[in-house]
Amino acid sequence: MRAATVSLLGPLLAACSGQFWVNTLVPRWGYDRHSDIAYGDQPRQKLDVYAPDKPAPGHPVVVFFYGGSWQTGNKDGYRFVGEALASRGITAVLPDYRLYPQVKFPTFVDDGAAAVAWTRAHIADYGGDACHLFVAGHSAGAHIAAMLATNATYLNDAGASVRDLSGFIGLSGPYDFLPIKDPALQKIFAPKSEWPRTQPIHFVDGNEPPMLLLHGGADTTVLPKNTTNLAAKVNEDGGSAKVKIYPGVNHVMLLAPLAAALRFKGDELDRIADFVNLQVADRPCSV
Repeated sequence: MRAATVSLLGPLLAACSGQFWVNTLVPRWGYDRHSDIAYGDQPRQKLDVYAPDKPAPGHPVVVFFYGGSWQTGNKDGYRFVGEALASRGITAVLPDYRLYPQVKFPTFVDDGAAAVAWTRAHIADYGGDACHLFVAGHSAGAHIAAMLATNATYLNDAGASVRDLSGFIGLSGPYDFLPIKDPALQKIFAPKSEWPRTQPIHFVDGNEPPMLLLHGGADTTVLPKNTTNLAAKVNEDGGSAKVKIYPGVNHVMLLAPLAAALRFKGDELDRIADFVNLQVADRPCSV
């Protein structure tokens, strides 16, 4: 049944009109959306907060970075992700970040770190619990989140810490993609001599926050070996990485079941919520 949905909706969701389509079906109830909050001085350094309207002493928080090959994307196209997380009692933070050609690596990672630091400092104002803060992303956004979870320099420089993170959730992420063959990506991650420091896997030492890594088995945009290689390295070094590979699912369709209209087609949201709840139960507050 899911395969049929993939074949019918894949081309639609892969296009810009696909995001519009799923967002027109996003429920407007169950959460409060706070839009265009500045976390820096640049025009693209803004974020949206999706706060669950369920009474609670403090909701866990997921900062979600969208993908787009580090070249395209806008937080407004991912309202369906904010609603999905809020529907499970999770405060969602969706930042924009600067893109190529305006910037190159590592500036978009620096923006991600600044967004996380803002979230840690201010999310209590929106009902979120900074004691239980997660980073997540899809595709290029998963790369940004993974860099924050594996290389302590970025969050340290932003006034936060990897120790602030309760976990990392990666969907279809590029974590181990050397050599870089695409000409556009070569420019984004230039110079070649610095390529190793662009790879999250190169910073793994077993001290990373727990990870949940999801990937489509039919993903030809970002190969599943990125996920399996990262998980193997984390687990070999004494960390914790849980992996789910979805047979027959491609790069875009892994994210599709987060949309309300397609939620019954996959268990990705269930896995994310279960992972968050498990880490919340296991991690004492240290903020």
